[in-house]
Amino acid sequence: MAHSPSGDQLLSRRSQVEPFHAMDILAQANIRRNEGADIAYLCVGQPAASAPKSARDAVCELLRSGSIGYTDAGGRQDLRRAIATHNKTSYGVDIDPDRIFVTTGSSAGFNLAFLSLFNPGDRVAIASPGYPAYRNILKALSLEVVEIETSAEDRWAITLESLTKIHKEGHLNGILVASPANPTGTMMKPETLKALVNTSRELGIRFISDEIYHGLTYGTETGINETTALEFDDDVIVINSFSKYFCMTGWRIGWMVLPPNMVRPIERLAQSLYISPPEISQVAALHALGSLEELEKIKEGYEINRRLLLNRLPELGFDNIAPIDGAFYAYAEATRHTNDTMEFAKRMLAEADVAATPGLDFDQERGHRFMRFSFAGDHATMVTALDRIEDWLK
Repeated sequence: MAHSPSGDQLLSRRSQVEPFHAMDILAQANIRRNEGADIAYLCVGQPAASAPKSARDAVCELLRSGSIGYTDAGGRQDLRRAIATHNKTSYGVDIDPDRIFVTTGSSAGFNLAFLSLFNPGDRVAIASPGYPAYRNILKALSLEVVEIETSAEDRWAITLESLTKIHKEGHLNGILVASPANPTGTMMKPETLKALVNTSRELGIRFISDEIYHGLTYGTETGINETTALEFDDDVIVINSFSKYFCMTGWRIGWMVLPPNMVRPIERLAQSLYISPPEISQVAALHALGSLEELEKIKEGYEINRRLLLNRLPELGFDNIAPIDGAFYAYAEATRHTNDTMEFAKRMLAEADVAATPGLDFDQERGHRFMRFSFAGDHATMVTALDRIEDWLK
């Protein structure tokens, strides 16, 4: 007699990816908040500030009109033109608006890039520590993830030497880099990024540049300028987002800059996977691009929070903080307190009402020694969180 498969047997191997622990911590924190706890959130990269006022006003007007529908799969033409202008203003790089492809958040951009560039079994390199969704999406698409271990000595960036070494061991089909990076906030020096882009082109490795934290850089202190990979090669794939600098996480809107020969293949995939990005979010994004003065004031708050964490975390026993050149994270070693930051993060939430992210999300080999603290919240939350941690550790 045939046996019916169990629940687990009905699931594909592609579904068996690691959880995103930052989101698990967030879920636990929300449960405690709903039970009445006053939680200080330092766990996710979500700005406390709202989307720019002009974006919200434009959406209110659109809602009153009642006319919201599908757009082109690659986004509204006015938004694509505005993003091209933004690239020109930010980097001096001329981009044909037809090469801009608007996506449902940067997450859709990664899906589309991986699907269009790679076949099952292809090898794609990412940095460790790094954003866990890269690893999980690649695995879910039956791609081989090649994690290249980075170090403090190399400013937590993939080096030219490590890339060529890994490539000699087995042909790489692609590489994905992020600068500023999550979880470290560290940026690549322009010469390092240029060398990686040029060598990848010479070796036939497709290059994807995650630039979603652009705009959130602190160059006056670090001396490292914000650089797009497009400055060095017109054939790279750039993924960006309105989530971070533009304070629009929940709007789920991002964009890609594509080589001309990739636009139609990406469009074909997007038509079936997503139809189109939400028009309401596209309208908000269009107006957010004209709100840089408001957004720069929000960034000033991050800089104050950044200095606070750089000063106080070492006093609380969190050492070897990665250089925070950009983004809004402090990635610090916690071995003076624990060698199991997953358990440490859970206790800190339960006993101190502070939510922060264990490093296991970002580095499966060494992450048990590290914690990531987000400083995207308001300053009062940062002060409260650090005071609670100090009291808890006594």
